[in-house]
Amino acid sequence: MVTTISAVHGVLPPHRYSQARLTDLFAQLCLPDPTARAVAARFHSSARVGTRHLALPIEQYGELAGFTAANDAFLSVAVDLGCEAALAALSDAGLRPSDVDIVVSTTVTGIAVPSLDARIAARIGMRPDVKRVPIIGLGCLAGAAGVARLHDFLRGWPTSVAMLVSVELCSLTVQRQDPSAANMIAAGLFGDGAAAVVAVGSDHPSAAVGPQVVDSMSHLYANSERAMGWDVGSSGLKVVLGAEVPDLVRTHLADDVKRLLAPHGLEVEDIARWICHPGGPKVIETIQSVLGLDEDDLAMTWRSLHEIGNLSSASVLHVFADTLAGRPASPGDWGVVMAMGPGFCAELVLLRW
Repeated sequence: MVTTISAVHGVLPPHRYSQARLTDLFAQLCLPDPTARAVAARFHSSARVGTRHLALPIEQYGELAGFTAANDAFLSVAVDLGCEAALAALSDAGLRPSDVDIVVSTTVTGIAVPSLDARIAARIGMRPDVKRVPIIGLGCLAGAAGVARLHDFLRGWPTSVAMLVSVELCSLTVQRQDPSAANMIAAGLFGDGAAAVVAVGSDHPSAAVGPQVVDSMSHLYANSERAMGWDVGSSGLKVVLGAEVPDLVRTHLADDVKRLLAPHGLEVEDIARWICHPGGPKVIETIQSVLGLDEDDLAMTWRSLHEIGNLSSASVLHVFADTLAGRPASPGDWGVVMAMGPGFCAELVLLRW
């Protein structure tokens, strides 16, 4: 029982700025101390990010007074972007909103009740009986995990259409007056964007076109809860970003990949397409090191980091979309979708064209 990925479509807000201008904005909002500003500038210049997109025009960030205002902005922009991504992905797949049987939404950058999937479903015209599964808390992991959960559903409902919608507006979570290294790094790495995936079960008429999900695996690493996440307080969502993240990748990822591939008689060398989340330069370099890959193998990941930054759960889906739009795959090519995030954990998806 395999799942076919019919379409992956990423979208970005129209407000695009250079890394230098965003560093200046962060300094103005968060760092009154000139020494801290110099440290932040060094972090940002080493992030290998050239430009990023923001949910709002840059001039409006100084007007956001507290978590309520930021979350109100999140709700407005997130629904618009989510609808745009969903409709574009359905169009790419040759399907309509009323064809969708289950919609999974994921975000970690705002609070929405009713959830984003409900708001998007109502606006674009999904059926009243569409099944909805909102995911919150998986962070960067959720793009890959969402694809895996679509596959889990479609194995039991092989004639169905499933959709994943990811929306992350990281810029709306930046903490004012927080000079911590985690806040500095996050402010230089994360951007805003959304993406949608349309998948169909093995008995759907569209199942013959597109890469197929063959398998997936999850690994929740023990005693790693403080490696990544949020501390939630009166000022909103304060980033937790531990220095141990590259070490966790170094310790576990190679074995995780082997456990995914081994049941299918595959080795790392058999994988033609690596669709990796752009977690940051140190994480990407660690992935290359432990798997014996080079920058060409992860060229799409490096390019995505440079052009739009890390979009949390939406990032790996943008890399996926870029991969599908790039050099055509040969029939029989194998691919791996890979992301890591809060938990700390990894999610891997095995594809075949």
